[in-house]
Amino acid sequence: MNSTSRFEQFYFKIKGNRWYWVFSIFCRFSLAYAFIVAGMVKIVGERFASGLSEIHPMGAYLEALHHTGYYYTFIGIAQVVAAILLIIPRTVTIGAIMYFPIIINIWVLSLAVRFEGSFVTSSLMVLANSYVLVWNYDRLKYILPFKKYSNYGILEKPKKYNNKFPFIFFTTVVAIVGVTVGIFVFGYEVMPRNSLSDCKKQFVNTEKETVGLQFCECIHKKGNPLNECLEEYKNVTIQ
Repeated sequence: MNSTSRFEQFYFKIKGNRWYWVFSIFCRFSLAYAFIVAGMVKIVGERFASGLSEIHPMGAYLEALHHTGYYYTFIGIAQVVAAILLIIPRTVTIGAIMYFPIIINIWVLSLAVRFEGSFVTSSLMVLANSYVLVWNYDRLKYILPFKKYSNYGILEKPKKYNNKFPFIFFTTVVAIVGVTVGIFVFGYEVMPRNSLSDCKKQFVNTEKETVGLQFCECIHKKGNPLNECLEEYKNVTIQ
């Protein structure tokens, strides 16, 4: 039995379980809500995360993006369309496909500039989007580069779901959320934070308080690039 066959057997099992189905609905509507809110901000012409300083790494990016005119509006429309397609059962697959590259871009951007506003949420949204895509594997398999797959067509909703609670799956979900939050809190030695005061708090009463305050001022007062401020911070701390 090849790996594709084993996966499909597992897939048949989860598609008949009510709890996996409920979780897929939760992911769909959570993802849709997030993009409708973010997309409408762009459509009406407001700057996303308007409270963020323009010299903050993420703030500078969002400020520049806000001034791209109809491109900024286009991103908002794309987000709202993807969200609506996710909500409608018949279009959920195309909605998940459309959603994925957008959220991947947001996720990588958030990690690159260490933006706490979407550092955790974008990571979880990528995982939720991935789950929705896997849930719709019976529709996606025809465009995937698999040499062999079972030609069972699109699975119909079962007349009666299996109500057995998948403890291992949901324990894993909780663990993944915990690890993601843990990486955000403890995974980086230094974070720019969203304001000068918040940035300084992470260094108060520590042995790196002086150099840490310099890092914060480099970001929030001088407006230097994150990589440059991090380099200065590392150069001082290794001396």
